[in-house]
Amino acid sequence: MRSAAREALVAPSIFPHEAGSMRALADFTIEPAQGGDGGVLRFSGPMVVSSLGLVDRRLRAVNEAISEIDVRDVERMDTVGAWIVWRLSQQLDAKIVNCRDEADRLIKAISETDENRENIRAPRLPLIQRVPDEVGKLVIAIAVGFLQVVGFLGQAISAMGTIVRHPRRFRGLALVHQMELVGVNALGIVGLMSFLVGVVIAQQGAVQLQQFGAEIYTINLVGRLTLRELGILMTAIMVAGRSGSAFSAQLGTMKLTEEVDAMRTIGVSPTEALVLPRILATMIMLPLLGLYSSVLGIIGGAFLGSVSLGIPFLTFLSRIQEVVPIHDVWVGLVKGPVFGLIVALAGCYQGMQVKTNAEEVGTRTTSAVVLAIFTVIVLDAFFAVFFTKIGWG
Repeated sequence: MRSAAREALVAPSIFPHEAGSMRALADFTIEPAQGGDGGVLRFSGPMVVSSLGLVDRRLRAVNEAISEIDVRDVERMDTVGAWIVWRLSQQLDAKIVNCRDEADRLIKAISETDENRENIRAPRLPLIQRVPDEVGKLVIAIAVGFLQVVGFLGQAISAMGTIVRHPRRFRGLALVHQMELVGVNALGIVGLMSFLVGVVIAQQGAVQLQQFGAEIYTINLVGRLTLRELGILMTAIMVAGRSGSAFSAQLGTMKLTEEVDAMRTIGVSPTEALVLPRILATMIMLPLLGLYSSVLGIIGGAFLGSVSLGIPFLTFLSRIQEVVPIHDVWVGLVKGPVFGLIVALAGCYQGMQVKTNAEEVGTRTTSAVVLAIFTVIVLDAFFAVFFTKIGWG
C-alpha cells in the first residue's frame, strides 16, 4: 500500500512541463570563495515558485558570511526566484554573479521597484494647505449627502403619487404595524420622560420665581414651555433614538441579506413596501405623541405644584386653560409631522445606504440618530423665529 501511494505521488503528469517541474527542484550549496573572503552561495535547478518552498526555509537559516551569489546553474527563474536572489544579496551584502540576461532583467526590475517604494504615497501637504483641503472635502461631502437625501425624499414622494393613483398597492397592515411600533409601544417611555421633565421645569422655575414672590407664574412657565417647545422636541429626540435607529438597522440588515434586491427582482418597490409605511406612521404618530408628552409634562408640573408650592392640583390644571393661548397647542401640532418626516427619512435613508458589511449597519444607525436629532433641533430654532414673526410668539 505504501509503495503504491508513493508511486502515485511521483507519477508523471499528463502535461510534460508539469512532470518536469515536479521532478526538478531548486537547490543551493555554500562553497568557500577563491580569495578566502566569505563564501559562494551557488544555486542550481529551476528557481520558480513551484520549487522554492523548502529552499526558502533553508535559506532563512543561513548565517554564514556570503560574498557572492552564483546563479550560473539556474535553469529557469521567475519573479519569485528573482526576488529571493535579490533579497539575499541585500541581506547578506553579497554580489550576484554569472546571471543570464532574462534573470538579470528580472532582478533589476525588482530592485528598481523596491527603491521607488517610498514614492508610492504622495507627500503630505503642509498644515496651512491641509486644513483647507480637509474642510473643502467635508463641505463637498455634506453637499453631496444633502442632494442624496433630497433625491431619496423625491423617491418617497413619487411612491406616494403612485399609491394615490393605485390605492390597492397601499400596504395598510404595514402602516398600522409601524404606527404601533412608533407610537403605542413608546407611550411608556415618552410619558415617564415627559412627567419628569415637567417636574424639573416646575421645580427650577419656582426656585427662580420665588425670589420675586411670583411662584404662581410657574403655571405659565410649565404650560407654555411644554406645549410649545419641550413636549414635541423631547418626543422627537426620543423617537429618533428609538424608532429612527430601528428603521436604519432593519433596512440595513435587509440590504445586507439581499432582501431588498429580491423585492426589486419580483417587481415590488422597496420604497412603497418598506420606506413609505415607516414615514407615514412616524408623521401620523409624532404629533399625537407630542401632545401626549405635553399633557404628561403639565401633569408633572401640577404634581410638583401641589407637593411643594401649595398650588392645588386641579387649580393648576384649570389655570393652564387661562394662561396658555390656543396657538401654542397648534405650534406643537404643526411641528409634529415635520419632525416625524425628518426622523423617518433619516433612518430609512441611512438604512438603504448600507452596502458592504455588518459594521456599516452600526455606523449608519449612529449616523441616522445624529442626523435626525441635529436636523430636528435646527428646524425647531427656525420654527421659533418663524412663529414669532407671524405673531404666535
